[in-house]
Amino acid sequence: MDPVIDNLDLYAAGFLRSLGLAAWAALGALVLGTVLAVFRVSPVPVLRGVGATYVTLLRNTPLVIVLFFFVFGVPALGINASNYTLAVCGLIVYTASFVCEAVRSGISTVPTGQAEAARAIGLPFGLSLTQIILPQAMRAVVPPVGNVIIAMIKNSAVAGAMGVGGDLFSVYARLSSAQGLARLPVITGMAIGYLVLTLAAALLLAIAERRMAVAR
Repeated sequence: MDPVIDNLDLYAAGFLRSLGLAAWAALGALVLGTVLAVFRVSPVPVLRGVGATYVTLLRNTPLVIVLFFFVFGVPALGINASNYTLAVCGLIVYTASFVCEAVRSGISTVPTGQAEAARAIGLPFGLSLTQIILPQAMRAVVPPVGNVIIAMIKNSAVAGAMGVGGDLFSVYARLSSAQGLARLPVITGMAIGYLVLTLAAALLLAIAERRMAVAR
């Protein structure tokens, strides 16, 4: 493990870079995924169609193709941004489709009587959704959404292979290819970094589940 110990500063910097990548992607995916879930349960047919089309296309497209389009295709369209920013956008767009289905499944667990009661007192769809349905649905979606985010953290390694730079995967590539160090200990150091990220996310998920359970 000497290659890892001797390059702890690189691993630490790569860990923080990967943490930032995962955090921004998770935040964006949660927001976009929730919006898409609202589209999918909307009484407006056009919005339902947009949500269904988005989820169908993205869920059935490999992540590497989505990231390849963002990192290499978007600049070809004349949009200038760093590979890091483009990779975050690619992860958001891809992960949001899974978050959408998790949130939609949570909405379906809310008894239909709740929505009917909201309509009976004159609440429009928007207020009924935000004030009554979503707060109850969010208690049910914590585990599935948490699992999606954990999977996204692991998927962020694919973004590193697209040339994000500075993340854990880039550290592996630099040490094993450029400096010629033994691959096994170098990749073990990278794996430990991602393990810490996923375990921390799982811990936060467990805490959120407990708090939601108390809130019931």
